[in-house]
Amino acid sequence: MDSIAIYGLGRIGRQLLRSAVRNDLFVPKVVCDIAPAGTLAALLEVDTNYGRWPGVTSDEGSISVDGRRITYLNSRESLPQWGELGVDLVVDCSGRAVTREVARLHLENGAKRVLVSGPSATADDCDAVLLPGINLDDFDAEAHKIISMASCTTNALAAVVKVLLESTGIRHGVFSTVHAYTNTQSLTDQPMKSRRDSWAGAENIIPSSSGAAKALGFIWPDLKITGKAYRVPVRTGSIVELNAVPEREISTESLRDLFRSAATAGPLKGILDTFEDEWTSARVVGDPHSSIVDLPLTQSFNGLISVAAWYDNEAGFSMRLAETAVRLAS
Repeated sequence: MDSIAIYGLGRIGRQLLRSAVRNDLFVPKVVCDIAPAGTLAALLEVDTNYGRWPGVTSDEGSISVDGRRITYLNSRESLPQWGELGVDLVVDCSGRAVTREVARLHLENGAKRVLVSGPSATADDCDAVLLPGINLDDFDAEAHKIISMASCTTNALAAVVKVLLESTGIRHGVFSTVHAYTNTQSLTDQPMKSRRDSWAGAENIIPSSSGAAKALGFIWPDLKITGKAYRVPVRTGSIVELNAVPEREISTESLRDLFRSAATAGPLKGILDTFEDEWTSARVVGDPHSSIVDLPLTQSFNGLISVAAWYDNEAGFSMRLAETAVRLAS
């Protein structure tokens, strides 16, 4: 896989690079950002959340990881000419390609396809929302040029929703995600665009909106689910809880067995996992699964079902992003 580029080396872009290289999925042909290569190499070498990555070096025009040299381009002034660079697939981790207007610029500059590491603003802002284990087999090479991977929370929820839809059905449901703080929040109290975000992210529980319900609706248009998020003072590691009314009642143990089975066989193997014991968020830091169902917290009661699923909001999502990039590039 020598025709993939990573555009944007923020939190997700850097973890995507780590996941791709260290799991022998691909080495990008080009990486881009607006920061100096030396600064980015230092952030790759020592990561607060994931520790050391020995052997990362850089010069003015490249970043080398594990002895593999990757061309680095500073994209502050202009978007690279992907066609001239031999890049077929751009994984946009800039956070700005969630609209078609921005995403299609990569196509206009010679890329054959764009994979967006975030939820598209509307269904019309991408050609498809494709998630591994969920609907990636629906990929159409001719029709799908701009593909959205939605969000980490969407991927965590989608695995749970898929299992339930195929077994008990879902009449309607409400989810809440307790999510690690992110770079969109402030370190100290200061006025922000969102009033609640005006308070220090590392010192407060901050209610927030979640686009996961909308993204799930792009995949399952008839799904009746809504939800919200709470940002909490942890650096990574999140949990989402879905409370739903099923179409067919199920016992607690049978409900738990559904997820045990899905984790060991079928399209969600390697994407969904389960916890039999009682854990906290520290247990999922660095875990490559998209969704880890906490079985002790999962239950059926009086016609309701409640499913809790952990996820490393950086590492798990980045692993799926890397796997999807390989699929699209091939």
